[in-house]
Amino acid sequence: MAAASIRPAAVAGLFYPHDERVLRTQLAELLATAVPLEAAPMPKAVIVPHAGYIYSGPVAASAYSLLAPLRERIRRVVLLGPTHRMAVRGFALPAAQTFATPLGEVSLSQADWLALQARPDVQVDDRPHALEHCLEVQLPFLQVVLERFEIVPLLVGDAPAAAVAELLEALWGGPETLIVVSSDLSHYHPYREAQWTDRATVEAVLTLHDGIDHEQACGATPINGLVLAARRHHLQPQLLDLRNSGDTAGDRTRVVGYTSIAFSDTEHPNHARH
Repeated sequence: MAAASIRPAAVAGLFYPHDERVLRTQLAELLATAVPLEAAPMPKAVIVPHAGYIYSGPVAASAYSLLAPLRERIRRVVLLGPTHRMAVRGFALPAAQTFATPLGEVSLSQADWLALQARPDVQVDDRPHALEHCLEVQLPFLQVVLERFEIVPLLVGDAPAAAVAELLEALWGGPETLIVVSSDLSHYHPYREAQWTDRATVEAVLTLHDGIDHEQACGATPINGLVLAARRHHLQPQLLDLRNSGDTAGDRTRVVGYTSIAFSDTEHPNHARH
């Protein structure tokens, strides 16, 4: 286990701009061009993609643009995503206490960091986080749409969906807490095939079915756990965007699918707009 105090940006200059001003400009453009939904409810949780911004940034922005009315309310963001580079049993929590991006540093929630270590399925280890992009690419969006917040960054490895739901239950909090699940959809299918596959995946999530597999979404495990938690809390999912790299910045021979889905409390759909 590594024990660095700061986890430096690993994919700045690759997945998103390394220069702060260029990054802020790109984020502002992505958020400004996101198509807002009329009377969109305020999300408790979102599923967002994690590719390079030129590919999936417009899709992610459709979710992050909803957070403007919650700028001062959200103080804690629980981040879940899959491991792409290193196998993990259960959940990986970093030893680092701060994540850095070109926009500054974001601190971990110390209380949650300490409490999570009591779980036998949580390991404290910087190694899975060191080069992982799925959580890092969410941070610049969060840094521009929220005022002040702490994070609980967890990589999800070999774990049942029920364990993810149990973990989310422990971290659920109140209106100050946002849950972000980072996942792309299908990988490297022809354009039309990907459209059909990804539409079926999204329909399963929208009907709160928790049987998504890793061919459908790299973040299938955290998605399934979120679906279980959403059912328990009577959250309503809403599709914000569904596209693939063939729609944004890539060719259509082998595409990667992206979606943004918001999960909201239907009993209080617009409480944060007033």
